[in-house]
This record gives sequence, C-alpha cells and structure tokens, in this order.
Amino acid sequence: MSLLSIINASGWPMWPLILASMASMALIVERFISLAPSRVAPKKLLDEALLASKSGVPGADVVKHLENSSVFGSVLASGLRALHTNPTLSEADLRSAFEGAGRRAAHQLERFLPALATLASVAPLMGLFGTVVGMIEIFGAQTATGSANPATMAHGIAVALYTTAFGLVIAIPTLLFWRYFRSRVDGYLLQMETGTEDFARHLARFCKS
Repeated sequence: MSLLSIINASGWPMWPLILASMASMALIVERFISLAPSRVAPKKLLDEALLASKSGVPGADVVKHLENSSVFGSVLASGLRALHTNPTLSEADLRSAFEGAGRRAAHQLERFLPALATLASVAPLMGLFGTVVGMIEIFGAQTATGSANPATMAHGIAVALYTTAFGLVIAIPTLLFWRYFRSRVDGYLLQMETGTEDFARHLARFCKS
C-alpha cells in the first residue's frame, strides 16, 4: 500500500500529523546544519585567537573576522571587543563580558530544541486523537437494528490504526534526534566554557589590576 493510499484511508486526522512530520524534518535538517563543528567551534580556533593576541589586543578587523567565524568565535571576540572599548577594563569586567556572550551563545545553540521536544511529545497524542476519531466512526456505523455499515467501520478502523502508527513514527525519531542534539550542544558548551576560561586568563594580563 502506498503512502498516498494510507493518507486517503486515514482521512483528515492524518493531516496534522503530516504537518508535524514536515516541521520535525525541517528542524532536524536545520539543527544538523547549524550545529556543524565548522559553524560552532572550528578546530584550532582557540589556538589562533591566542596567537593573534599574543603580543597585544589585535585590531578591529581581526576581532570582526573572529566574531563572524563561528559561535565560539563570537564568544572569544566579546572579550577582545570589551578591551577595545575600554583599555582599562578590569579582569572582573572582562569575565562578565565573556559570561554574557556565553549565555547568548548557549541560547543560540539551543534554538529549536524545545520545539523538537514538543513535537516528540505531541505526535503520539495527535495519533491518539486520530484513534478516538476512528473509534467514533466505528460506533457511529452501528444502526438501531444492530447492523453496521462495513465501509464506515473499515474507514474508522483505518483512521484509528494508521494515525496511531504514524504518530509513533514521527515521535520516535524526533525524540532520538532531540537527545542527540541535546548531547551535542552540551558538549559544545563544555568545550566553549573551558576554552573561554583559558582565553580569559590569557587576556587578563592586558587588564587593569
């Protein structure tokens, strides 16, 4: 049986599930692209930032390039920008600038993850709703004489079974991908936290005592 015939057999309760599956697929593809290592924390980025600021705070063009390179690069650049803005910056203020940039980076990395988690939770409920609609059709097929319309009963059974199965088909991979992305984001945040701490100690020598 083709997918189109299953959709036709399931009736209108299948359409919300189709929309949910499209949304889930779009979010998964978007997260794969946005959470690529080259976009978040390229290899040797910290080493390059340390080298660029070895003898002093680099120029604005270097800071801008670092900021646009990746998410981690924007966090590292926040400390350099703070020193550009205020050359007499204290170490406490420098760390505060890094913390603010880190929170913004974490929010950026976690973008759409709540939506994925919501879809994973809602899809089975949408399938259950289709099951209820199918059961209503089955009971509605009963007549006062006790006979039933076979076509109506068959359609009700199809709605109940197909929507339940489709809800699980959406929920299971969406949940797996959400857990994968959640673990990936946690790893990035730990890497960025430790790297930023090293960079903050490196820049502290340029701060006012």
